[in-house]
Amino acid sequence: MHEPPSVEPANPDSTPFPNGAFVRYLIGEGISITGSWMQAMAAGWVMADLTSSAIMLAFANLVSGIPMIALSTVGGLFADKFDKRMILQVCQVVQIILSLYVGYLISTERLEMWHIFVTTFLGGLSAAFEMPAASALVPELVGRAHVARAIAVDRAVFHGTRLIGPALAGYLVGRYGPASTFYINAATFLALMIALLTLPPRPQGTAEQEEKRQHGMGEGFRHVFNDRPSFAMILLMATNTVFVFPMMVILLPLYAKNVLVISPQEMGFLMLSSGLGSLTGSLGVLRVKRSWRPKVIATAVAVICCALFSLSLANSFYWAAGTLVCLALGVSSLIALSNTVVQ
Repeated sequence: MHEPPSVEPANPDSTPFPNGAFVRYLIGEGISITGSWMQAMAAGWVMADLTSSAIMLAFANLVSGIPMIALSTVGGLFADKFDKRMILQVCQVVQIILSLYVGYLISTERLEMWHIFVTTFLGGLSAAFEMPAASALVPELVGRAHVARAIAVDRAVFHGTRLIGPALAGYLVGRYGPASTFYINAATFLALMIALLTLPPRPQGTAEQEEKRQHGMGEGFRHVFNDRPSFAMILLMATNTVFVFPMMVILLPLYAKNVLVISPQEMGFLMLSSGLGSLTGSLGVLRVKRSWRPKVIATAVAVICCALFSLSLANSFYWAAGTLVCLALGVSSLIALSNTVVQ
């Protein structure tokens, strides 16, 4: 039985870590992200059936990324000015509708690539508001003293769900068809919506603090450009997004089908291997001391480069799976430490 929101202390900085609100949010988020990983695996498999063109798959990702990039500032401003819980609730509703719609198109054999482009664009619009709100909500739940640990735990949950979602999706796609994963994903969003309803409202700050919130995004950009460590971390994360992430997610279905020639179940386990590396990396950074961060980040970059080279030579499932563990380990360590430095 959930404890009522009224028992939450007014000042999150004075709460223990983890507190009830943060745990409830993680549970809802974990269930929701598990469904999202299931849908991601199935969506990649479906798109690889619709087209054998890597350019088309890349374009689908570009269509999703355009609104995320174009509206990132707007999404950040909304997260600063309005209730983050309400923003996240609206985004969950949008994603439920999109998942149900695509699932219906798949089950009725009406899905075409243009449907993918439209729905991924709308999904990108939703993500442009969801991601800044979710990123800003975690510090509110735990307070500044626990932000670094909260981010690491949040990332561990994100990557931990990759051990369950893709493998389960591989089984469901092989047995019941890909539409089943879209319907299940739509249902999992309800868990996060329920968790958000139990969270206490953000405590009202002083007049000066509230004024800063109205201009938080602009001040954030100025800080990043003026602070060399933060700027370097942003560049590292951007490089990973542009050059590494596409191989791990966008091109993986074509790689699995055309190079490795594997089944949906094996594709799910291939993504599970990536999740194993990501979870290990996100948990490992919890033990990284502040003075070790530069060396660990440099090591992570070296691991990523070597893993990409190995993946280019891989021609078997086990070789590719082992390489993906190393690649994801390096990427998750890099992203987690970069985020910690920026925060």
